[in-house]
Amino acid sequence: MNFLRGVMGGQSAGPQHTEAETIQKLCDRVASSTLLDDRRNAVRALKSLSKKYRLEVGIQAMEHLIHVLQTDRSDSEIIGYALDTLYNIISNEEEEEVEENSTRQSEDLGSQFTEIFIKQQENVTLLLSLLEEFDFHVRWPGVKLLTSLLKQLGPQVQQIILVSPMGVSRLMDLLADSREVIRNDGVLLLQALTRSNGAIQKIVAFENAFERLLDIISEEGNSDGGIVVEDCLILLQNLLKNNNSNQNFFKEGSYIQRMKPWFEVGDENSGWSAQKVTNLHLMLQLVRVLVSPTNPPGATSSCQKAMFQCGLLQQLCTILMATGVPADILTETINTVSEVIRGCQINQDYFASVNAPSNPPRPAIVVLLMSMVNERQPFVLRCAVLYCFQCFLYKNQKGQGEIVSTLLPSTIDATGNSVSAGQLLCGGLFSTDSLSNWCAAVALAHALQENATQKEQLLRVQLATSIGNPPVSLLQQCTNILSQGDKIDRRGSKIQTRVGLLMLLCTWLSNCPIAVTHFLHNSANVPFLTGQIAENLGEEEQLVQGLCALLLGISIYFNDNSLESYMKEKLKQLIEKRIGKENFIEKLGFISKHELYSRASQKPQPNFPSPEYMIFDHEFTKLVKELEGVITKAIYKSSEEDKKEEEVKKTLEQHDNIVTHYKNMIREQDLQLDELRQQVSTLKCQNEQLQTAVTQQVSQIQQHKDQYNLLKIQLGKDNQHQGSYSEGAQMNGIQPEEIGRLREEIEELKCNQELLQSQLTEKDSMIENLKSSQTSGTNEQSSAIVSARDSEQVAELKQELATLKSQLNSQSVEITKLQTEKQELLQKTEAFAKSVEVQGETETIIATKTTDVEGRLSALLQETKELKNEIKALSEERTAIKEQLDSSNSTIAILQTEKDKLELEITDSKKEQDDLLVLLADQDQKILSLKNKLKDLGHPVEEEDELESGDQEDEDDESEDPGKDLDHI
Repeated sequence: MNFLRGVMGGQSAGPQHTEAETIQKLCDRVASSTLLDDRRNAVRALKSLSKKYRLEVGIQAMEHLIHVLQTDRSDSEIIGYALDTLYNIISNEEEEEVEENSTRQSEDLGSQFTEIFIKQQENVTLLLSLLEEFDFHVRWPGVKLLTSLLKQLGPQVQQIILVSPMGVSRLMDLLADSREVIRNDGVLLLQALTRSNGAIQKIVAFENAFERLLDIISEEGNSDGGIVVEDCLILLQNLLKNNNSNQNFFKEGSYIQRMKPWFEVGDENSGWSAQKVTNLHLMLQLVRVLVSPTNPPGATSSCQKAMFQCGLLQQLCTILMATGVPADILTETINTVSEVIRGCQINQDYFASVNAPSNPPRPAIVVLLMSMVNERQPFVLRCAVLYCFQCFLYKNQKGQGEIVSTLLPSTIDATGNSVSAGQLLCGGLFSTDSLSNWCAAVALAHALQENATQKEQLLRVQLATSIGNPPVSLLQQCTNILSQGDKIDRRGSKIQTRVGLLMLLCTWLSNCPIAVTHFLHNSANVPFLTGQIAENLGEEEQLVQGLCALLLGISIYFNDNSLESYMKEKLKQLIEKRIGKENFIEKLGFISKHELYSRASQKPQPNFPSPEYMIFDHEFTKLVKELEGVITKAIYKSSEEDKKEEEVKKTLEQHDNIVTHYKNMIREQDLQLDELRQQVSTLKCQNEQLQTAVTQQVSQIQQHKDQYNLLKIQLGKDNQHQGSYSEGAQMNGIQPEEIGRLREEIEELKCNQELLQSQLTEKDSMIENLKSSQTSGTNEQSSAIVSARDSEQVAELKQELATLKSQLNSQSVEITKLQTEKQELLQKTEAFAKSVEVQGETETIIATKTTDVEGRLSALLQETKELKNEIKALSEERTAIKEQLDSSNSTIAILQTEKDKLELEITDSKKEQDDLLVLLADQDQKILSLKNKLKDLGHPVEEEDELESGDQEDEDDESEDPGKDLDHI
């Protein structure tokens, strides 16, 4: 305060003296007036003076204004005046508009007044409580004042708000205000509040900020909206950038799906306003925040997959291939697509399938590469395309193989109608534009990154240099261009082409001994490299010397000694004679000491201010860091150490062969176990089928028994009915005139009875046959016994299957143990490679482990043999059970045929009985008619009738005997 008074005293000379007195009087009135109107008028007057006399009003009136905020909260008008006055004092906006030269002084003044205001934390808390007022004249100036405080001393104000109860929640309510002015200024306030403060960012995010901001962007028209959309996007960036918690919350809240409408730009791309371009820039940057390579890999991967699933990547690719898109938007879209597909196999596969809307359609990769090798395209666009190609190939061996395959002779289009990616890269590699050379070399190096297969495949590429000359390999052509150096007139940097080719060769030869052999096979390569390293050139050429030293070091370290003239030891002797080991290591160190090396190692994106700075690739810096130390050790190693290392490598290879052998054996064991499991499962199914068949047969036999018993009962009832019907037939008296005829008819009836008697005897024989068929029931019982035996055998088979299953489980446990021991063996072999001194001990350990593994494997083989024998025995038992079932089926068939015969005989007997009953009924009618005639004649025939009736009763008794016999059956 004293400092400010001194400043005021130095500035308030002359005409400002009266204004200072006026301000003092107004301050006294604010402090001493008892009437609210007087205080209100005084504060209004201070407000009018605060813009022009900011220093004086701030020094004299700040305490009084704070007091007004504390005591006069009931009057919104005076509160509004006080807040406006404090805003004019603290804010620097007016001063910046009036005088640009006094910007620094006004900033100091605003920060000093802010420091005075927040010195008492209660003042900020008071201001937060005032924001709860819905009155426009209180809320709006309060928002502006708090925003100004955050701009002046953001970290200090953020801490005060963070510790104040419900401080952030009160500010979040501003986004829900129906008045657009307050809502928009609330967005600006939250921008300043969330800047560089992770704790506040999390609170704001969990206060439903994402939902409200996305609603505002949608209401304002997405990318076609005004500056409010821009402010909301900046606030979203503040909340998400470098904040993994908020990014995860944004993804899990399904807010990525709501970003898709932002990029629906439509077909009419001619009218791109400046605000729309700005909005789309921020939207693309927001997508890149979610998939940035600096984020945790898991979070980036989940966001990439979500963007593909909701169609956001497809929408971005549509903008990428659209016409009429501004160049800066197109460049940023390419960078965004690059990071959306980087390292994500699904997205990379989709990007490979995207075609440009041309006739005929061309792949998007080819169209982009055409822009990269075209020197007339803007530099930033070419950098973006290179980054997109690098991201497409990042951890994508499938894509790398597709790019390299376009260079192989079998896949090149002989008609020449279509241009492939490989042809474009070769064209850029050998063009006269140094930037195209560098970009093509780096792009081709990324197609070989960590992929030994493609490094070997690229050795097959042959190039036709001129008509009549034989084709030259791509590796040879690269070394030829490298050796020509500055002889070819190129546009651009002098060393850019050579640096690009050297980076390509270093990437190609690293971890690929076959490529090293091809490189050394050309006798001119090693003298060229040693000559470049040995020369004393200027600073520009030092980088080329360092890369040549790296390439020569790779040729030594990854050399398999297949060429006698260029073995490791001979190359090291050549370095010692021609260059010197110390000089070689010094030249090798030029790479990592270069000023552009550290810049390229920071981020994967090739972001350079101008083409001259385009020297190093990010992935290549990783390779240099990895190889610099091992090459230095390899140069200083003696021949004896090399021999020891070779021996160690051989032993490791032997151990690897042993391990692979055991891997194959274990794999075979796994296959055998799978086959055994399948056989067990099939046996189980067959046993279940047999069991169901046995149960069905038993049920059928029982049904046949029931049917047989029913037939017996029905036959007995029919015979009883016949006997009772014959007993009911009695004669009464007849007339004397008809006696002769009646006697004749009685004789006929006696003959008929004899016939019936003979038929009844035949029925008795049939019943005897039925009795004998009861013995077949014993056969059925025997079949039931057989089925019981079958069920017992099935139970025993189930028990054996259970034991077999347990043995298989123990077998799988043994295999898992072997696999764990195999992993321990691999770890110990790796430790053995690192420490040569303990070679003997590791060999004995490995030998013991291998013997243990062999013993366990022999035990496993023995157990598998036993299992096979058991399975064979089970199969034999299964065949026996099938034979028994077949025999039971045959007995059932025999019983079925006998039953059919019995049924036929019973039906025949029923028909005969029906015929007899009809005959008896006719005889009864005749006897009744004769009786009636005898009655009419009055002839007495009682004795004879009694005799006849007695005879009839005897005959009836005899006829009853077969029925009795049937009852006994």
